[in-house]
Amino acid sequence: MAIQKSGRLSEDSLKLLKDCGIDLRNVKDRLRTEADNFPLEVFFLRDDDIPQYVEDGVADIGFVGENVVYEKNRQVDVVERLGFGKCRLSVAVKKSDDYTGASFLEGKKIATSYPVLVEKFLKENGVNAEIHEISGSVEIAPGIGLADAVCDLVSSGGTLFMNGLKETEIILQSQAALIKNKNLTPEIQSLLDKITFRIESVKKAKNNKYILLNAPNEKLTEIISLLPGMKSPTVLPLATAGWSSVHSVLSEKQFWDIIEQLKAAGAQGILVIPIEKMIL
Repeated sequence: MAIQKSGRLSEDSLKLLKDCGIDLRNVKDRLRTEADNFPLEVFFLRDDDIPQYVEDGVADIGFVGENVVYEKNRQVDVVERLGFGKCRLSVAVKKSDDYTGASFLEGKKIATSYPVLVEKFLKENGVNAEIHEISGSVEIAPGIGLADAVCDLVSSGGTLFMNGLKETEIILQSQAALIKNKNLTPEIQSLLDKITFRIESVKKAKNNKYILLNAPNEKLTEIISLLPGMKSPTVLPLATAGWSSVHSVLSEKQFWDIIEQLKAAGAQGILVIPIEKMIL
């Protein structure tokens, strides 16, 4: 496996492997290490190099941002989106510019570290513009007269704002992804399937909460109808007559809306517990 040596995806990649029960030996200042409890060797590389290493079979799989995968345009397969490192590749112009659409870029100079994706965007929109490829500090280009617009990764947009720019077009929504070589042996594919199964279990756990609540029996039918559990809630009688304990799982996205409905329906003593792993 190849993962980013340093940068915005490195720490989360190592944490995901740990959450998947894969224990790596000392990773500090290492270029290569092995897992103690899984047949996995890890290379720590520059993120821009990871798709090439995976395409060439030096590494069988890798964790890397989708933005890098599509910019480098290597022959690899995206197996799983990992849910961290979320950002967007966006076009930005000066705050004072009257941006009305992609046609605004006609004949303009665009500074970017992603020339392949920008060129694809321009072709799709029938725009002719000059692309200036630069490796860093893209956002300062309009301020120093190097370009009329930029295309760069955006998380909060704060860096653009501080440099007098505004976000206008989103070219790509990106996050960390698991990629693989297109020609894995059956043995390596079997190991990848095990890793993918663990990753999916960790992701499901993060996106759900386990809840326990007490409910008056006359309200059970209404309360149960509000709980979209994995199959159906668990209902156990309490020592106090006329009351039951209800256990279920709620999606993080629906959580607060349903909790409010449960309280309104008569649920009491609601406990919320994080889920470490979730196997369906």
